[in-house]
Amino acid sequence: MSDTRLNGNRKMSAPEGKSPFLIGVAGGTASGKSTVCKRIMEKLGQAEIDNKQRQVVCIAQDSFYRDLTPSEIAKAAKGQFNFDHPDAFDETLMKTTLNDILAGKIVTIPTYDYKNHALKKNELLTIYPADVVLFEGILVFYFPEVRKLFHMKLFVDTDSDTRLARRVPRDINERGRSLDQVLNQYMNFVKPAFEEFCSPTKKFADVIIPRGADNHEDSKRL
Repeated sequence: MSDTRLNGNRKMSAPEGKSPFLIGVAGGTASGKSTVCKRIMEKLGQAEIDNKQRQVVCIAQDSFYRDLTPSEIAKAAKGQFNFDHPDAFDETLMKTTLNDILAGKIVTIPTYDYKNHALKKNELLTIYPADVVLFEGILVFYFPEVRKLFHMKLFVDTDSDTRLARRVPRDINERGRSLDQVLNQYMNFVKPAFEEFCSPTKKFADVIIPRGADNHEDSKRL
C-alpha cells in the first residue's frame, strides 16, 4: 500500500484487489454528466494524471452499446435508431465489467465511434484499479442489477431546453449530424426515451444536481 495525495491531502492508495468506491452519474442527454465527472476529477487533482496512476477514473456507459445488425446500422445512419432505449445497451457486459472493477481487476473497454455508430474494438481503454470509479450515462440507474452495484448515485438534472441547446451543436460539430437529423432524432427518440426510461430513475439518486456543472454550489459539496 503506497502513500499518495489527492487534492493536496495525504491518503493511502487502494491495494490491488481492493474494491473501489463506485459512483453512478445519470441524467438526460447533454445534461452535463461528463462535465460533472470532469469537475470531480479536477477537484481531486486527478484530471492530468497518467491513466495507470489515477486513483479516480471515469467510464462512459456509451462504451457498452451493443453491436448493431446491418439493418440497424442502416437505420442509425438515417437517424432512425433509438440509442436511448435500454435495448441499445449490452446489460450483461456492463454488469460483468463493473463487477470485475469492484473485484479490483484490470479491465479493458472499447471506445465508441459516434460518427459510425459502432464500438472501436481495436481502440481499447484500459481501466486500472482505483480508489474511486465514476460510471456515467443516460441509463446507468435503469438496470436493477447494475444499479445495486453503486455506492453512491448522482443524477444531473438539467432542463430539456438547455439540454437540446447543447446537443444540437455537439452532434453537428462533433458527430457529423445534420440539423434535421438531430431534431428528428430528439423528438422521435431522445425526448420520449428520457421521459419513459431516464427521468423515472431520478428517484434512485442519493444526490440530485440541478443545472449540472453550472450549479457551482452543489459542485462544491461533491
